[in-house]
Amino acid sequence: MKKYILFDHDGVLVDTEFWYYRAGERALAGIGLTVDKDRYLRDMSQGLGTWAQARAAGVDEETISRLRRIRDDHYQEYLKTEAIEIEGVVETLADLSRHVRMAIVTTAKRADFDVIHAQRDIRRFMDFVLVREDYRLAKPHPEPYLTGLRRFGAAQQETLVVEDSSRGLNSAVAAGIDCAVVHNDFTQAQDFSQATHRIKTLRELTDIILDSAGDS
Repeated sequence: MKKYILFDHDGVLVDTEFWYYRAGERALAGIGLTVDKDRYLRDMSQGLGTWAQARAAGVDEETISRLRRIRDDHYQEYLKTEAIEIEGVVETLADLSRHVRMAIVTTAKRADFDVIHAQRDIRRFMDFVLVREDYRLAKPHPEPYLTGLRRFGAAQQETLVVEDSSRGLNSAVAAGIDCAVVHNDFTQAQDFSQATHRIKTLRELTDIILDSAGDS
């Protein structure tokens, strides 16, 4: 039986991934560099980020550091002004809270996470949140989800990860945890062949959890 859920955050609980991409695109446009979106998505699936294309174009690290600060400012602007809610998330979490304990394991930085949740009703359902500063190696390395297991004191077979990217899926698989991948238009072309479940919305998680009780 599944007793714990470890949620990814961006693209799963809030619709932020496009805006992160857009912030980086906007920062690089300031130096005349156009981001190839398909390459960006491939890079992200491998744990790389916005700056892979910049480095390939010969942009130096000092400039990248400056652009990263600009990107971060743009991103926080979007987080404060754009509609990033995903319909049904709070209701689903309320339902799931009757059956499992939940936490968030995200590559988001604490500053961004705090902006997103300053006035949202998601954190109250979570036992804890792990942001990027809380572990050393990022997804697709298994460390983030293994850290989540340790915080819960949970076994792999008792736990379900919920992800929307192949990078996160690979992290869960490497940690030995079943993973449900929820549909996200931004990542839909990635390879999810190793997913235990493919779902269109988080509402389907309740049936997965209840079905797992019958398997125990």
